[in-house]
Amino acid sequence: MITFENVNKWYGQRRDYHALVDVSETVNRGEVVVVCGPSGSGKSTLIRTLNRLEPIDGGRITLNGEDIHRKGLDLNALRSGIGFVFQQFNLFPHLSALDNCTLAPVYLKRATKAEARERALALLDRVGLAHKADALPAQLSGGQQQRVAIARALAMQPPLMLFDEPTSALDPEMVGEVLQVMKGLARDGMTMLIVTHEMGFAREVADRVLFMDAGRVLERATPEAFFTQPEHPRARQFIADIRSH
Repeated sequence: MITFENVNKWYGQRRDYHALVDVSETVNRGEVVVVCGPSGSGKSTLIRTLNRLEPIDGGRITLNGEDIHRKGLDLNALRSGIGFVFQQFNLFPHLSALDNCTLAPVYLKRATKAEARERALALLDRVGLAHKADALPAQLSGGQQQRVAIARALAMQPPLMLFDEPTSALDPEMVGEVLQVMKGLARDGMTMLIVTHEMGFAREVADRVLFMDAGRVLERATPEAFFTQPEHPRARQFIADIRSH
């Protein structure tokens, strides 16, 4: 479904920070891939290139065979097929949970308001928040806001979901409720690319783990192999540090 071919990304006017270094990777339809690694390793940059939130400076990224960084690509069409859940929820503060979930289907997919409302209510129910449909984001906890953000992304019926550290802004007691929703999506066969520090979640849910450091994918393995017998020295150090904490 997704192919990265020698993808490179620099930051800075003089290209002084090499954020992605010759990344080549594939993600199959229905696969759950967790991307982990230390801060600044390029994880978030990698998934943000998939919906053109970040341009690339070299290489090629294809989604279902189409080069998504080519000139002339319809960005709205691309992004309407990719659900993205951010660290900071990014809900519209002046709209209710329900209206946050109906806005894009009505304006981008031309759904009727009745169709969009019906689907949004079903999705809010799926994430356990049907009773909060009329609440504004400020009236919701962080965990509830993130679950609304997931429902909003699903409202566009995307074949692909991207998660950029979706629990890092949450209090510890709220993390579990968001991870439960994500586990349900994984069980339903959603293709997911997830940047997270939740290693227990990665071990339980991922089909594959990608370990990144300094812009490179240093290890790709099943969760069992990654957490018990990592091959790359940097990955072994990463696992040892997690265990020491």
